[in-house]
Amino acid sequence: MRPYLTLALFIVLVLGGGTLIGVTTLPGGWYAGLIKPSFNPPNWVFAPAWTLLYLLIAIAGWRIWQRDLRSAAMTAWFIQLGLNFVWSPVFFGAHRIGLALAIIVALLAAILSFIATAWPRDRVASWLFVPYAAWVTFATALNAAVWRLN
Repeated sequence: MRPYLTLALFIVLVLGGGTLIGVTTLPGGWYAGLIKPSFNPPNWVFAPAWTLLYLLIAIAGWRIWQRDLRSAAMTAWFIQLGLNFVWSPVFFGAHRIGLALAIIVALLAAILSFIATAWPRDRVASWLFVPYAAWVTFATALNAAVWRLN
């Protein structure tokens, strides 16, 4: 398969999957009624942030796929994507804040695992995950604060 066709497929998978999950698990009235910490960003921040992050996630996964699709980095990439996609339905859909916190902690571990295992093969792919790791660290603190406050 041509490399750029594969990249397009990665983008469709990640951005398309993330968008689909986002529109089917909107925060809604339940989330609006929760007590939130002072550092909770406005709702409009999330869509552009996740759009950019999903593009970086797709490019990083594609880069590792091109080098070694059976590597530990590729395994970590798929694990983080699965955990990423399950968090919103658990938090916003099932209203399970504590379970979502456990998922996001595992997600952060998978992201850090990807960064570490991709580093020897493709440092660019690792660096592409650094903003994602930073955002999920923040999101973990936010999830924990919402859990504690509610």
